[in-house]
Amino acid sequence: MAVDDAVFFATITELNAKLRAKQFSALELTKAFCDRLERLGPRYNALALSFREQAIRQAKDVDDEIKRERFRGPLQGIPYGAKDLLAAAGGPTTWGAKPYAGQVFKEDATVIGKLEKSKAILCGKLSMVELAGGGGYRFPAASLQGPGINPWDRSRWSGGSSSGSGSAVAAGLVPFALGSETSGSILTPAAFCGVTGLRPTYGLVSRHGAMALSWTMDKIGPMCRSAEDCGIVLQAIAGKDTEDPGTAGKSFYYAPRFARSFADLTIGYAPVDFESWADETARPAFVQALGVFRSFGSKVVEIALPDLPYGPLTSTIISAEGSSVFEELITSGKVNELADAKQIAGLKAGLEILAKDYLRAMRIRSIVQQEFRKLFVNIDVLITPARSGIASKLSDPLDRGGSPASPAPASRGLRDLIPAGNLAGLPALCLPCGFVDGLPVAISLVGRPFSENTLLVYGREYQQRTDWHRRRPPV
Repeated sequence: MAVDDAVFFATITELNAKLRAKQFSALELTKAFCDRLERLGPRYNALALSFREQAIRQAKDVDDEIKRERFRGPLQGIPYGAKDLLAAAGGPTTWGAKPYAGQVFKEDATVIGKLEKSKAILCGKLSMVELAGGGGYRFPAASLQGPGINPWDRSRWSGGSSSGSGSAVAAGLVPFALGSETSGSILTPAAFCGVTGLRPTYGLVSRHGAMALSWTMDKIGPMCRSAEDCGIVLQAIAGKDTEDPGTAGKSFYYAPRFARSFADLTIGYAPVDFESWADETARPAFVQALGVFRSFGSKVVEIALPDLPYGPLTSTIISAEGSSVFEELITSGKVNELADAKQIAGLKAGLEILAKDYLRAMRIRSIVQQEFRKLFVNIDVLITPARSGIASKLSDPLDRGGSPASPAPASRGLRDLIPAGNLAGLPALCLPCGFVDGLPVAISLVGRPFSENTLLVYGREYQQRTDWHRRRPPV
């Protein structure tokens, strides 16, 4: 039975319903996605490794269960992809970097194992920026597979460091993918590629079997077709893991029916984000999205982040922890095999950070966390553009400065919410909200720790009133 092209852009719940109704088998669905991932993945530099053989075996097992009417949940028989920093037995886990091209692990990462128990089917490992961008990088080409290419415009970047995950979901190569974020690596590719991405609260999802970049900031989360899909995947991968001492010991149950009324919730936003910091061409889309959220009936108030050095704090902590993780790579000289000269220099420089500077950054970080606790006494959700505009060109250096034509606004509003939110370990949801010159732009919601259900309820309602998440690129 042929799988219709519309299936490649269907949600998890839609696919699961079709499987249960026997419109196609799990084997047919898996073969179709494997074919598509292998055929189009290289077009976007998205595919690191196909898992076709293992996927087909798993799909046959799922079909046997469905024939016996053993239904295990919404992920049963759903193909997916995983960022190549997650260990998966049966093939190399390269971390996107030449020095680790032959690295093979004997066991799966915890999140891969949990998805297997849910009967989701791993079709492939997805490309990433080398070492998840540790040390900083100047060009999108800092990857073993080459620059992440945006399905909406192949001259544009898909965003880092979960570049392959963003491209693969946007192009319908997989129904969902796992990515990771230390400071923006789920939100950025989700925004640039027009998919829905969820950065969970720090500690909600185990990182056992994942490449470490920053022990105190790394998070693993889903990139999906919809907010509801993100909730389904998060429920499967969240929870305590004794193999990761950083886990919070909390489970997650996607339960939108128990969410508080929108009228009882308060949204905080900064007008300057929408009026000045956002790229001029993207402002109408962001303002329109804010208007939709206003219509939910929540109280909407103006807010700004305290004046703290979020960017330098994030840089110091990630650099110090990342260079410690990769000390052997650096001291052995193999670091010089990386693709990006700036990243090589950054990793080397990270070993020179003094303990007193790292500890000072951690002390100021505790102030950031205290300030967010104060802010969330009266605010439930923060809303801001996920990125200021559309994806950059593949040829543009990522450290290129902005246009000096107009002075920067006096207030920074919530502009620093990506580094600030990651320092505080806060959850965030990225939602497509429009297009500029044929490229997606997105809004992001940030909440207090472990408030994922609140963010997802807002996201689901927004996506019931708009169809931006349903748009398809010209694959």
